[in-house]
Amino acid sequence: MTTTAGTRPAIAARILDIASGLFFREGIRAVGIDRIIAEADIAKATLYRHFPSKEDLVLAYLQDRHARVMQGLEAVLAAHADAAERISVIFERLAEKAENPEFRGCAFALAVAEHGDSEKVIALARMHKLAVAELLCGVARAAGLADADRIGGHLALLYDGALARRAVLGHAQPMREARISALALIAGAARQLSDSTD
Repeated sequence: MTTTAGTRPAIAARILDIASGLFFREGIRAVGIDRIIAEADIAKATLYRHFPSKEDLVLAYLQDRHARVMQGLEAVLAAHADAAERISVIFERLAEKAENPEFRGCAFALAVAEHGDSEKVIALARMHKLAVAELLCGVARAAGLADADRIGGHLALLYDGALARRAVLGHAQPMREARISALALIAGAARQLSDSTD
């Protein structure tokens, strides 16, 4: 995978930071290369030296966002051992992000909606969704829950569904409702595990 913003040359990281903010707030198709060049106050040749095409810049934006999301989720897992606590914090943090008026939902779903003609964008979005789902399955597996992959898949649906509803409804309530449902799912699976071992 391409390097993240943290390991790029300073000018490339700055271009990516500006483009990422614009893409997420205003939409990929709505933001042209000339707008990014103007916001970054650079020459067109400078941008193209680091990002040969707009698609390259979009892919870098999504790769960087993927890395940031996964780092945030993995930090929650490292800080908490209990499955219910891990899930609770994940959805609480999602709700905190959703409180921001500029938050538009899932960057990957938005990118596919706008750039669905790009196989690379679609592949990257799928990779991200599968990585998040696998992490959530890992929470269920680590807790020893029966049918952990099914539980993880349901958690991923709640996570993605909350993001989709936030994009449409414009508030963080879907994240709070998803958290309640996710905790109920974990509790039910834990009870089933307890009953099976009695």
